[in-house]
Amino acid sequence: MKKKNLIIAGSSGHAKVVIDIFEKQGSHNILGLLDDYRKINEESLNYKVIGSVKNFKEIASEYSPFEMFIAIGDNWARQKVVSIITSLIPGINFASAIHPSSQIGKGVQIGKGVAVMANTVINSDSFIGDFCFLNTKSSADHDVCMKSFSSLGPNVTLGGNVTIGEYTAISIGATIREKLKIGKHSIIGAGALLMSDCPDNVIMYGLPAKVVRYREIGEKYV
Repeated sequence: MKKKNLIIAGSSGHAKVVIDIFEKQGSHNILGLLDDYRKINEESLNYKVIGSVKNFKEIASEYSPFEMFIAIGDNWARQKVVSIITSLIPGINFASAIHPSSQIGKGVQIGKGVAVMANTVINSDSFIGDFCFLNTKSSADHDVCMKSFSSLGPNVTLGGNVTIGEYTAISIGATIREKLKIGKHSIIGAGALLMSDCPDNVIMYGLPAKVVRYREIGEKYV
């Protein structure tokens, strides 16, 4: 199979993990990286920064055809970059990065621009929306629904039939009981045990997790 060309937006630690996945997938040739905060020709894992999101249209005309991947860990920031890219180049294709060591069950649906990292498990009939991230050793049991731009930190465990709203982040090592609904723009803190539904726009943590405070849409969490 002929490899497709790829440009990755982002060049930090998160992008390094994504680069490694694409190399192991063997599906794409990485042309370079976009980063608004680094100089041209600076490198991450031997791939050079070729420009910024701000001058993406010029880069696209030079390197076309290619697919994109947005390697930005913050869910809201990732959405903003996706919006910029798609406004400049409508219809651009977004690749997904799925580590070969991950286990994907029967009937699983995975959207565009998704990252599934090493040793992740997604069990049968789960749905992973566009631009979601599932970090190292995270686990989603059967019939889980992750809506667009949501994310799982490393070692997160989701029981079956859990629903996670848009832009919500489940932090490292958290455990979510089965059949729970987690709202959008919320955060479940590191190591938390969630035993009840979570509303929109809150931070919950603890054993068991409780609402600690409300949060603003787009408020940073990483």
